[in-house]
Amino acid sequence: MNFEEEISLLIKSRYPLVLVDAIDENYILGQLHSVAQAQSLTFYTWSLTKGLRIGKNENSFYKTGDPAAMLRIANDLIKDPHSAVFAFSDLDRFLNDAAAARLFKDMLNRIKGTPTTVVLVGTEVKLPPDIAPLAARISGGYPDEKQIMSEVNKMISDFKTTSAHLVINMPPESLKRVIKTLKGLSLQQVRNAINLCLLKDSCFDASDISELEKFKKEAFDQDGILEYFGSEHNAAIAGFGSLKRWVKDRRNSFFSEGPLPPPKGLLLLGVQGCGKSLAAKVIAGELGIPLYRLDLNRLYSKYIGETEENLRKALATVERLAPVCLWIDEIEKIFASSSGEIDGGVSKRVLGTMLTWMQERKDRSFIAATSNDINNLPPELLRKGRFDEIFFADLPEAPVREAILKIHLKKRGLDPELFDVPGLAQNCAGFSGAEIEQAVISALYSASGANEKISAKHVLEQLKLTRPLSVIKAEAVDFLRNWAKERSILPV
Repeated sequence: MNFEEEISLLIKSRYPLVLVDAIDENYILGQLHSVAQAQSLTFYTWSLTKGLRIGKNENSFYKTGDPAAMLRIANDLIKDPHSAVFAFSDLDRFLNDAAAARLFKDMLNRIKGTPTTVVLVGTEVKLPPDIAPLAARISGGYPDEKQIMSEVNKMISDFKTTSAHLVINMPPESLKRVIKTLKGLSLQQVRNAINLCLLKDSCFDASDISELEKFKKEAFDQDGILEYFGSEHNAAIAGFGSLKRWVKDRRNSFFSEGPLPPPKGLLLLGVQGCGKSLAAKVIAGELGIPLYRLDLNRLYSKYIGETEENLRKALATVERLAPVCLWIDEIEKIFASSSGEIDGGVSKRVLGTMLTWMQERKDRSFIAATSNDINNLPPELLRKGRFDEIFFADLPEAPVREAILKIHLKKRGLDPELFDVPGLAQNCAGFSGAEIEQAVISALYSASGANEKISAKHVLEQLKLTRPLSVIKAEAVDFLRNWAKERSILPV
C-alpha cells in the first residue's frame, strides 16, 4: 500500500488526526491535495510563513500566521457542513503554548466521527500525551517503484530536449536494479541522483548504478542507524554451496505473489573471519535487493527511551525500503544484557520489540544476521519462525582454501596460475578466510619492501608467521564447532 492509498484509507476511516513523518513536504501536500479532490473534500494548508490557505491558493486568511489565531479560524471553518482535510506543517512545535493546545484539542473533539481530518506534516512529529492517543502515524514522501520509473523517464525525456548527445544503454535488468536502488529516497533526492548521472558524462548506463549506490549511501549515512552497503555476486565468496542453493531456491518466491510465502531470513553462526559478513552481501546480490546494515553502536543511547525510539525508526525505515536485505552483524550484541539487570531493562525492551517485529512483519524484507558467540543469543531468537534457517560457517577445508587464495590473488591483479595454490592451501590448514586474505596482503608488502616480484614464497612466509585464531583461541573455536555439530546445524 503506497502513501496515497494509506492516507486515503485513514481519512475514510474518520481518523480525526494523522501524523505524517516526511522529508519532502511539497510532495506530501501534493498527494494530500489529490486525495482530498478524489473524496470531494475541501483542502486547507497552513504553515507559519504562509498562513492558512485553501488548496493551492496563494492568498491566506487574515492574520493566520499565528498558530492560535489560525486555529480559531479553523474552528469556525469546521462549522460549515462541508467536510475538509487540514494539512498543518510543523504545528506540533507550537502545541506547548496553552492557548494553541486548547484550541487544537477543541478542534479535534469537534471533528471526531466526521469526514474531516487534520494531518500534521513534519519530521519527528511529537504530540502532548493527551493528544497523542487520537493520532495515527504514517511515513510519507517516498515514491513507490512505479512513480520512480515515471520520474526517471520524465527526467531523461527533459534532458534529451536540452542535450542532443545523451546516450542511453540501460538493459531491463539494470533498469530494474536502478529503480530498486532509488527506492526509499524522496522524489527530490531521486531527481538529484539522476541529474548527477546524466550531467556527469551525458550517458545513462549500467555503470551509473555504482554512482546511485554511492549517493544513497551518503543520504542514509546521515541518519546514522542504517548504513547502506553495496551487494556482492556469488563468485566473490568461496564455498558456501549449501547457502547459495538455499537462497537460489527461494529467490523467485521472494518477489512472486504465489502460494509460497517469501523467505524471512537466516542466521549465520560461525568462527570469526569465515565469511559471514561477506555472505550477507552475497545474499543481497543473489536476491537482487539493496543491503542495509543495522549499526548497533549508534542504536544504543544514554538517554532514557532513546534506544527504543532509534530501533523503532530503523525498523520503520526498513519497512519503507522493502524489498530490502537487513544485515545485522554480530546480533548477539543487541541482546548481551537482555536480562535487563545491567541497563535498566533497555536490552529487554529492545529484545521484545525486535522479536515481535521479526515474527509479525508482512513486508518483503530479508534479515541476514550473523553471530560469533552463541552463549549470548537468547533461546527465543533461535526458534523457527524468527529465522527460516540457521547455518554454520566452519573453518574452510583445503578445496575452499584454494578458492579463497585464488579470489584474493585475482582481486589484487595477480595470476593464480603463477602461484602454487594447492601447496599454499595445504600450509594454511586451520586458517579462516580473513586470515588467508591478510597473508596475501602482507606478502604484497613484504615483496614490495624487498623490491621483488611477489611469488608463492612470499605468501608462504606470511602464512608461517601467522598464528591463526584456531590456535590462539583453540578452546573457544572448538567449543563453537562442537556445539554446531552436536545440534546438527546446517553447514554453509
